[in-house]
Amino acid sequence: MAKTLRTSGDYTIKTGTGAGGSNSVIFDSKTTRVSGDLIVDGTSTTLNTATLTIEDPIIRLAKNNTNTVDTDSGILIERGVDNNAAFYWNEGETSFKAVLTTSDGTGTSITDTSLANIQVLDPTASSHAATKNYVDTEVSAIGGAFSINFTGDDSTTVAVASGNTVDIAGGSNISTAAAEPDTVTINLNQNLTDIHSITNSSTNADLTLSANSNGSVVINDILTFSGPASTPSADTVTKLYNKTPAGGGTGLYFINSQVSATEGELISKKKATALAIALG
Repeated sequence: MAKTLRTSGDYTIKTGTGAGGSNSVIFDSKTTRVSGDLIVDGTSTTLNTATLTIEDPIIRLAKNNTNTVDTDSGILIERGVDNNAAFYWNEGETSFKAVLTTSDGTGTSITDTSLANIQVLDPTASSHAATKNYVDTEVSAIGGAFSINFTGDDSTTVAVASGNTVDIAGGSNISTAAAEPDTVTINLNQNLTDIHSITNSSTNADLTLSANSNGSVVINDILTFSGPASTPSADTVTKLYNKTPAGGGTGLYFINSQVSATEGELISKKKATALAIALG
């Protein structure tokens, strides 16, 4: 015979000292239905059911997470004597992960023991995850190989096919080092030797030699002017050049607008002696 228990206010069933005690309320029936919201205020909810069906299309996890500490969140699957499996959000790495783990679902973190495989359908859009089968098929479609092109300053392009190695040789003045991931470092880490020519290929551009801080540009051998130069324009810097010798007898000229708008020739010792005698 069906019975209805009706009350005009709240109705409490309490066993022993309530939630702080050790007594239980047991409903022993084929079906127990709650017509209304069900709120469970406790530290653990255990469902010993063979089948779980949920109408809610979006399941919310880590409800009270304030993100003040790294809190991993996801689904953990028990596997008996083998490590458990988990698909979860790793807060420290800010990424979803599929892993095997020794974690049991308590606490706020998952400890990975190894990554797990994920099977997905071959992609149909550029933003879809690619399967190994898809990648193998795409590589096979281009002959099972690929190439990378390197272009030098002279615009010459060299194709490097798959299976080949790009060797960046350092020589006597430049050292190179390769490291993962995808990094090649080139250093000029010693004095230049066996350099026979330095050329600036840009039209009308200067070639500048600069010493650091209070250092000087030092020439430890003969400085040779290879051929007669034309008189340059006068600037507020001193320009030194060679032309056909004139009254100074050296053929070594300079020009600086702060000294004169016209060039001057450095005087040789012989010419200077002759002038000193002549001028008495």
